[in-house]
Amino acid sequence: MCFPDQYKISVIIPTLNGEATLPELFAALALQDITVDEILVGDSASEDRTVEICVQHGARVIPVPRKDFDHGGTRTLLAQKAVGDLLVYFTQDTVLSRPEALKNLIQPLLVAGSGHSCTYGRQLPAPGASLLAAHLRSFNYPATSQTRSYADRLEYGLKTIFISNSFAAYKKEDLCGVGFFKNGLIFGEDTCTLGRLLLTGTSVCYVSEAAVYHSHNYYYSQEFKRSFDIGVLHSAEKWLLETYGHAEGLGKIYVRSALDEIISQKKYTLILDWFIRNTVKFIGYKLGRTYDKLPKKICPSLSLNRRWWG
Repeated sequence: MCFPDQYKISVIIPTLNGEATLPELFAALALQDITVDEILVGDSASEDRTVEICVQHGARVIPVPRKDFDHGGTRTLLAQKAVGDLLVYFTQDTVLSRPEALKNLIQPLLVAGSGHSCTYGRQLPAPGASLLAAHLRSFNYPATSQTRSYADRLEYGLKTIFISNSFAAYKKEDLCGVGFFKNGLIFGEDTCTLGRLLLTGTSVCYVSEAAVYHSHNYYYSQEFKRSFDIGVLHSAEKWLLETYGHAEGLGKIYVRSALDEIISQKKYTLILDWFIRNTVKFIGYKLGRTYDKLPKKICPSLSLNRRWWG
């Protein structure tokens, strides 16, 4: 399929020591039934074959000193260097599920008058995903597509601005209009940017027909640290909750749904795992919300993004 000539497409991938996963991502990109204008990689001084693999697959590699990497700032840098009118972001550990996935992700952005500034796709559990990891993917990325705008915050709360730069596409013009991605965030650059985009009157489209394989089997310590970082984000960026609402209600629904999934699958031995996992996530989030009251020297050890703490 060929898109109108006036639209150029840039694929953007931040990388760090990604030799184990990048070949599969590039292979899946090569099988897509649309052609992209460039693949732009921002590499943070990888010590393996990452750069070699990227160059072999035709990517343009922009060196990003590891000390300068920032979830928002690096993606902004790459967006500004990109030739595309449409910017498609991946993380290095995603794999497109079907040849039409990329086309399906971008298609809503080309519909005249749609008002969409960005789209994001479905994330399916990767091979080897645990039951709870797979359930989290099905909970966050259902089989039905959805469009959300600022007005939907009354119904969906913080879920209104749910998005993932593991597989998301943006109109560069709209992204530029809100200053791209904020620099200096612990993470969540995609959520914060979507929050600003919706305030301009645009909408986001979740495209279930566009899917990648992407999931994580986190240890308890990783669950704690990721939840801690979410709490830090919600505390540092208070406007997110003040504008779009809180996430506790949805969190309770998820916890219950995960238990129901365990019971329906008759995996009763996982109930203790479910309890521990959700307990550490709850404690991590609550601590993260009060990070500014904690001793600064302990915060790096509580966080997945240790470097953010300086």
